[in-house]
Amino acid sequence: MDLSIVIPMFNEAENAESTLNRVEEALASFSGAYEIIAVNDGSLDNTLDLLNRLAEQDRKLKVVSYSRNVGRGMALKKGFKESSGEIIVSIDADLSYDPHYILDFLRALQAEQDVDLVLASPYMPGGGVQNVPLIRLWISKLGNKILRLAMPNRIYTSTGIFRAYRKKVLDSLELESDGKEIHLEILSKALALGYRVKESPAILTGRKKGKSKFRFRKTTLTHLVFSVFEKPMIVFGFVGLLTLAIGFLIGMYIVYLRFSGELTAGRPLITLALLLILGGVQILSFGFVAIQIVSLRREILRVQKENLELKKEIENGIVYGVEIKRPLT
Repeated sequence: MDLSIVIPMFNEAENAESTLNRVEEALASFSGAYEIIAVNDGSLDNTLDLLNRLAEQDRKLKVVSYSRNVGRGMALKKGFKESSGEIIVSIDADLSYDPHYILDFLRALQAEQDVDLVLASPYMPGGGVQNVPLIRLWISKLGNKILRLAMPNRIYTSTGIFRAYRKKVLDSLELESDGKEIHLEILSKALALGYRVKESPAILTGRKKGKSKFRFRKTTLTHLVFSVFEKPMIVFGFVGLLTLAIGFLIGMYIVYLRFSGELTAGRPLITLALLLILGGVQILSFGFVAIQIVSLRREILRVQKENLELKKEIENGIVYGVEIKRPLT
């Protein structure tokens, strides 16, 4: 299998058939073998019945389903596990991005063999946005700008689902997230392992059918927590330096009062200045410790990658060039 398309679906009965048709139309000029994996994430409408009916008519379509709605992360993990393509593409069920961009992804991966992951990016030069609700667009842009500061490669769009992966990337990751934060988790771990990421300009459009799954508070909190997790000095450094600066300013004011003869013993300002200075130093030290923890996490990810690769070699029956003889069953 050359290509696998993974499409998470939750209550997408209005979009499912048209989405699958449009994906197949976009791949009409693709000469390789491909499969479409539709993952029913515990839909409460008739999405599953519709997918099963379509799968009976289309051998390229594989349906994966489970009864309880968990989240996009779980749906993607299930879809990735069932994928057999050398390139794996994930795309939204509402086709916020035109599926013809899949061919652009494939060309990018073919032209640059050292590129391992391609992201659709509406916020990079050449990309764009159409008919997206203003509040959602504002949150998305602001969140991605904050994440751009946290990411080591200064990526314009970190949160989108529409991506293409070489299979080896996903095979080397142990994914934990069950929600939309999985996009950030994959990107963070892939970058930590040294995989090369490329952005491809694309047009993001608003949903035409069905109900949006966007959640303001959860999305905002996820972006902020991830930014702190990736680059802790963004918070610790800012708060620590601000606390130190205020403490020094108060200290300078105390010195001024001392030499002007207006300083009285026991003023709470002296205690406050000392507490702020010591607190600022302590917060900065937390930041340096957090940086070391982030570095340690990257080393752990590399060890996990090596373990997964070794496990795969064992399962394939070859370790260090020695074929493992399996007993006949």
